[in-house]
Amino acid sequence: MSKEKRRFGDRRDATLIRQQDGMHLIMPMIYPNRCDNEAFISERIDLTNIDKYLEKRNAENPEFKFTLFHLIVAAILKTIILRPKLNRFVANKNNYQRNSYSASFVVKKQFSDTSEEGLAFIYATEGSTLDSLHEDLFKQISREKKGGAGNATSSTMDILNKLPRWVGKTAVRFIMWLDKHGWVPADMVATDPYYSSVTLSNLGSIKLKCGYHHLTNWGTCSLFCIIGEKKLSPFYDADGNVTMKETLDLGLTIDERLADGYYYSKSVRLLKYLLEHPEELEKPLKEEVQYE
Repeated sequence: MSKEKRRFGDRRDATLIRQQDGMHLIMPMIYPNRCDNEAFISERIDLTNIDKYLEKRNAENPEFKFTLFHLIVAAILKTIILRPKLNRFVANKNNYQRNSYSASFVVKKQFSDTSEEGLAFIYATEGSTLDSLHEDLFKQISREKKGGAGNATSSTMDILNKLPRWVGKTAVRFIMWLDKHGWVPADMVATDPYYSSVTLSNLGSIKLKCGYHHLTNWGTCSLFCIIGEKKLSPFYDADGNVTMKETLDLGLTIDERLADGYYYSKSVRLLKYLLEHPEELEKPLKEEVQYE
C-alpha cells in the first residue's frame, strides 16, 4: 500500500476518504453506529481442490503443516487487497481507508474449559504470499501457545477492573472518546482484534457449525469471518444427479455503509474462487486474478 503524506482529517491508522458519492457521505451521519449496520453473507466452499492442494504441500514435510485455516487467512487478505473497500471503516461519522492489511484471531492454548486464550495479530503487505503468511502464522501461534508476550489491551482492562466502579466507568468513557477520534495509544490497541482489517473465528476447530459474529462500535474492524465445521453437502448437475462433496461454510459479517451489494457480491465470489483455486495464493497478494 502506497504511503501518502498525512493531511488534515487523516488518522494515524487511516486516510480520510475525500472523494465519494453523496449516499456514502450521508449514511454515517444518519447511521453512526457500526452495530446498527450489520449485514450477513454466507458462502459454501467446495473443499475438493483444497484437500488435494494441502496433501501436496504437506507431502513436502514442512515442520509446520499448511492447514485450511492458513489458506482462508491468505485468501481473505488477498481479497481485501484486491477489493479495497473491504478495508475501510467508519469512525466519528467519517469514512476512512485503512493504511495497513491485518488479520486477527484467538488462539486457544489448550482444548479445555480452563485453558487461557491468546490473541494473534498478523500484518500482510501487497507482496505477501501464502508461504510468507504461513511462516508468520507459525510464529504467532507458537508464541501464543507457549504463553505469549502479554499485551497492553489486557493489561489496561486488568487495571480498570481494580478501580472503584465509578472511576472505571469514567475511564472507559474517556477511552471510548479517544477511540472515536483515533487517539487511543497505539500500544494499547496493537493486538486488539477490533482494530484489524478482518477478525476470524474458527468455530470448526471446536466442532461448531458456522454462524455469524456481531460487529462492535469499539475499534475499526468492519469485517468478521466465521469458519464452520467441515461437512458433506450435495451437489447437483444439469441432469439432477447428485454428488456428495466435502464442504465448508463461511459466515461473513460486514458494515453495509462501506459499499453496495454488487461490490460485496463480487468480493465474495473472488474469495470463493481463491479458496477453490488455492494455487493462486502462492502469488503476491496484489496480483490480480481472473475469476469471472
